[in-house]
Amino acid sequence: MKTYFISEIGTERPTFLHYQHKNLESSSFTANASHVQLGHRRSGWQRLIKQVLLTKPGGSDELKEYEEKGTISPATRKVMVNILVADMVQSEGRIPQRLTKEKYALRIVTRFPRSKIHMGRQDILLPPRHLPPPGPCKCAKSAIILKNSLFDAEEVEQRRHKEFQQHKARTESVLSTRLYAPSNSPLQYPIQGFKVRPMTSTFIPGLALHARQRSNYTVFLEVSKGVLKTVIPAGGAQVHGNGESRLMMESSSLETLNELLAYVSYTSTVYHIHTGDLASFQFEDHEGVFPITIKQPQPPVLYDMGTDINSQVTITTKTFLRYRELNRLLKSIRQFYKDIEVIIADDSFVTKKITGNHTKHFIMPPGKGWFAGRNLAASQVTTKYFLWVDDDFQFTKWTNIEEMVKIMEANPELDVLGGKVKRSQFDFSLRYEEGDEMEGGCLNRTFKSRFQSLPGYPQCSVVSGVVNFFLARTDAAKRVRFDPQLKRIGHSEFFIDGLGSLMVATCGHVSIGHQRATNRKDTQKYRWFRHSGRRNQHSKLRHLFFKNNLKCLN
Repeated sequence: MKTYFISEIGTERPTFLHYQHKNLESSSFTANASHVQLGHRRSGWQRLIKQVLLTKPGGSDELKEYEEKGTISPATRKVMVNILVADMVQSEGRIPQRLTKEKYALRIVTRFPRSKIHMGRQDILLPPRHLPPPGPCKCAKSAIILKNSLFDAEEVEQRRHKEFQQHKARTESVLSTRLYAPSNSPLQYPIQGFKVRPMTSTFIPGLALHARQRSNYTVFLEVSKGVLKTVIPAGGAQVHGNGESRLMMESSSLETLNELLAYVSYTSTVYHIHTGDLASFQFEDHEGVFPITIKQPQPPVLYDMGTDINSQVTITTKTFLRYRELNRLLKSIRQFYKDIEVIIADDSFVTKKITGNHTKHFIMPPGKGWFAGRNLAASQVTTKYFLWVDDDFQFTKWTNIEEMVKIMEANPELDVLGGKVKRSQFDFSLRYEEGDEMEGGCLNRTFKSRFQSLPGYPQCSVVSGVVNFFLARTDAAKRVRFDPQLKRIGHSEFFIDGLGSLMVATCGHVSIGHQRATNRKDTQKYRWFRHSGRRNQHSKLRHLFFKNNLKCLN
């Protein structure tokens, strides 16, 4: 196949564009868009290519073929290149500048990232540096479409979208950019784990050049959120841009150049507690890009475990109108754990005094709700762990808190460990698809669906959520917190908010009892508030639609 290169544009040769990366270390072909820039310039280039093709005869056919097939044929590519070359010559004349030629070539690479490049018998696939944004997710047939619970859906959706963009700005950085290691590259650089403190000079480890004999060696380093420095070179070497964002080093000696590279340091110029930068390392036609994590070190929060269960765990509960059940719970706790601290959050309309050693009773404003009470109770915990129980539970000989602590200590990555309530574990898994930004994501909850067993504990499994009997790591639960907007209906929502940040497991060999239901007058009043009907359910769905950016929930 006869191929012409972009450097030939403006000569008497035919103008068929081919992306070529010249590898001076090997005769093999390397597909590497070495000068592709990131961020808004990349998307700007894509828009320019699309705009040119849409305004020229036949250009829309190239776009349509690529969208349908994920690639374009050699014949289509030739037509496309001729359209773009004509546009370039029209804007700059018959002999365009070299920089303009490179930009047009790279615009094609970024606009058609999956396009195959034919080189003799080889097909080279150029991978995109950024994943395409996710498309709409598919809701299960039985899923609740949350938007249907809104009477002002369009207005709420617009506010939600604006808030979601701010969320992305806070949580995303260049560190999520996909990077590809170039093949047959003479460049050596760190590919993972290079961290720096904000505005603190740090040597970049592992920088080196491994190239064959040349009369001269020139390398470039470039960053966007900091400056680069190296030592003042001895004779036979030159450095330009010391203390700037782009650093050039040149020497006729490879050994001298590598000495300069060994002393290159990076300093971020803007204070940020957790962000990142991408460093570009270039030699001739080769480029490597590596991430720099900029992070303020965080002092650890450690808990003194003491010598017994009383200094390791606090029992927490929330009560509302059920003092008889609460007193039974407390009596059962003291039967097995005489000195363990119990914290009670109480939002009853008419309160009764709860007394006893190692018992703290916090009175809330009436009817503040289920999760507000959980927050209050958890906020007063000073131990490493807290055990959550409902006020109508009952401790038994199988309620072994020491065993739960043992499992958590053996698996320090765990944040929450649940058990059984009587014979029910009530565990579930959550599957979440991000979906379209405007429509929102899809969340599917499946009961009794477990990911895998917990190493060393075959009776325990990793899940997404558990029953209301669980041991939680205090600092992890506080970071997620219990949403106080959920007053009467809520449990799974804590684990939805913690999805991706809480590691959760359930064990079948630790359990707690449940008191028998009664039909007393105060119990009936509790049920009326607890099961308050469609209005609260509607309010919860509207809340989930906005807060968790959800399209549907199953």
